[in-house]
Amino acid sequence: MLMKASTVAKISFKEKMLHAREEAIVHTVNRLLAEKGFDAMTVDEVAAGVGIAKASLYKHFASKEDLAAAAMVRVLHRAQDFMATLQPSDDPLAKLKAVTRWAMEVQLAGEMPSLPSQNSSLRANLLGNKAYLDALVLVSDELGGWIEAAQAAGQLSPRLPAIAVLYTLYARACDPVLEFLKLGGQHSDDEIMELVLCSCFDGLRTR
Repeated sequence: MLMKASTVAKISFKEKMLHAREEAIVHTVNRLLAEKGFDAMTVDEVAAGVGIAKASLYKHFASKEDLAAAAMVRVLHRAQDFMATLQPSDDPLAKLKAVTRWAMEVQLAGEMPSLPSQNSSLRANLLGNKAYLDALVLVSDELGGWIEAAQAAGQLSPRLPAIAVLYTLYARACDPVLEFLKLGGQHSDDEIMELVLCSCFDGLRTR
């Protein structure tokens, strides 16, 4: 019995170590994708960033596309965690603004993965990745419900299809305006986010 208990402990420790290594890999991938984007990132850089051999990296993730998918799953889970902190009774528009602001904060912190808009191998990988699709559907469904509720309450234009509003909000997570304003050095991060939130939700036309 002691042997069996010891064996279970060793397996448990090994699993913890493997999980810790995978977390380190995904964290490094996330940083590199935010800094350089998918096309410029290399598997060698990821392995070097984690401090492991490339062969060891491939034991966890079979391809560069798998690495990017893991980073996207991670950020979607972070989004779910943030959305779970919002109160169900909160105003739907306020919740949409809060999530959009959170996404911009992640981008300004250099933690938002940057993926190409067109990449057949990556797109195919993401569409075949159950963890990614499950997380994306959960986030999209909740945001979509808030969008429809805000439209029903007259807070958002009902003329806009909910899916168009959803994609517009998703686009704020990789909005180049954030970086341009930050590089200008005239505004703080909070001011930049308020400016982009205002243009996104209130529009550019004088009321």
